[in-house]
Amino acid sequence: MSYRSGFVTVVGRPNVGKSTLLNSLLGDKLLIVSDKPQTTRNRIQCILSGDEYQIVFIDTPGIHKPKSLLGEGMVQTALNTLDEVDVVLFMVEGNEELGGGDRYIAEHLQKVKTPVILVVNKVDQAKGAQLASLEEEWQGIQTFKDVVHISALTGYNVDALRDKVIALLPEGPQYYPEDMIIDQPERFVVSELVREKILQLTHDEVPHAVAVVVDEMKERSDTMVYVRATVYVERESQKGIIIGKQGAMLKAVGEAARKDIERLLGSKAFLDLWVKTKKDWRNETNQLRQLGYDEYSRRR
Repeated sequence: MSYRSGFVTVVGRPNVGKSTLLNSLLGDKLLIVSDKPQTTRNRIQCILSGDEYQIVFIDTPGIHKPKSLLGEGMVQTALNTLDEVDVVLFMVEGNEELGGGDRYIAEHLQKVKTPVILVVNKVDQAKGAQLASLEEEWQGIQTFKDVVHISALTGYNVDALRDKVIALLPEGPQYYPEDMIIDQPERFVVSELVREKILQLTHDEVPHAVAVVVDEMKERSDTMVYVRATVYVERESQKGIIIGKQGAMLKAVGEAARKDIERLLGSKAFLDLWVKTKKDWRNETNQLRQLGYDEYSRRR
């Protein structure tokens, strides 16, 4: 059997389960997830390798109506992948009615020649009649190469989706070493793990105004890694929320993040967190560049 390889983008509205799906396919917790929309900000490549295939998945930010320079860049990044890949996975929720955001993405998909698989997620939370009605409605809007029902959270039918993707890939080379599963450095993953805990533990406008930068990461002994990271927010009031009364919130964030960081690094970790204010950083070109969002700082 020939070796198949290629690139696959995963697109959909915010919070439909794109990162959860990729974590399930990869069998590891590499991408942060939360119940907050716009959790994924960067274009991240995850690599799934087998004896006869290599799939390079592109996890993209959720496509939404942007309210900032950062948001505009995130949406454009997701849309740009549609013409760059071999297969598109379009994720929708099986337990929700077809909405305006889904239709907006479908309009863009109609313009591409790339084969599109409609991935109906959260089927474990939907009734059969609801799924049938949703699928019929989608088929009236667009013709898909295939339709697959899954539960990214439980892993239901995820292997079947993987096999359908492999069948659509062309013959090609191995792009990455077989033991490589993400194209980002450890510092990036660590910063994302800290941001995930803030997303999970805080509410209202705070999560979207947060950026995390790992300033220092070094071994202090054979069994301990020192990590110093700065949490940036847009207003002093948000800084107070992140720190919490007598530092309680920041301590809770640090304790939760440290556990995942230790699992990632395979050693004990000392996590030293600081909080600083960068006013309106999501709309400032220089601020976006300083915080690692250089790709989005060049827009407008």
